Amino acid sequence: MEDDRITALARQLGEACHLRRRVLALAESCTGGGACEAITRIPGSSGWLDRGFVTYSNEAKMEQLGVKEDTLLDYGAVSEATAREMVLGALRWSRADTAAAITGIAGPDGGSPGKPVGLVWFGWCVRGGAARLESRQFAGDRTEVRRQAIEFVLKGLIQALEKSPEA
Repeated sequence: MEDDRITALARQLGEACHLRRRVLALAESCTGGGACEAITRIPGSSGWLDRGFVTYSNEAKMEQLGVKEDTLLDYGAVSEATAREMVLGALRWSRADTAAAITGIAGPDGGSPGKPVGLVWFGWCVRGGAARLESRQFAGDRTEVRRQAIEFVLKGLIQALEKSPEA
């Protein structure tokens, strides 16, 4: 059932991209490419998905997306600042005009009092616009946190596209 809900969101996202002639890129950390996998379930998604960056390590975030080492040292991988640099990097290093980023702590380990397991930061941006950043604290095990993060990022992309004019 949950998989069906995510597939339905991916289908809705594809319709929004097609209607507005938008192309997507995603930068994923804790979801490990799960959002891109959901999108590619939809036939024809190659027409509106340019690429996905799976940047699980800090090194990958720096090398593939241009996240600054100082950002990671000062704020950590799971932060508003890192999510901003990830989403802007996804736009910079792709042919997309709309991007999203996900970075979080899926668990079961890795949490701290200031950054508990289940904390996920998101970024969305339409080329030429300002990045929108938001965090969520998800409950559940690793699989549940990742599933909720994928669902949330897809909903955020749909919202971003609905607020943007046709290309």
